[in-house]
Amino acid sequence: MEIKYTPPEKPMQNGYIERFNRFFREDILDAYYFNDIYQLQKISDNWREDYNYNHPHKSLGTKFPTEYIPRFERIAKNDLE
Repeated sequence: MEIKYTPPEKPMQNGYIERFNRFFREDILDAYYFNDIYQLQKISDNWREDYNYNHPHKSLGTKFPTEYIPRFERIAKNDLE
């Protein structure tokens, strides 16, 4: 893995991270008041799990990751044969 620096004036160079940051900021940081860092961590963990498993993604054809995984496994299996 290589760390790449994105200049502040060029967020379009890393659109995936910028999009994630926007979703996280809107859904977590702007939506809740936190009493401590542990509360933030718990809410963030729940949000991440929901986003990764129960949230439809445009890149997957607006499917949920749990719907897409079996299809991906079939494709990967066929590629190995």
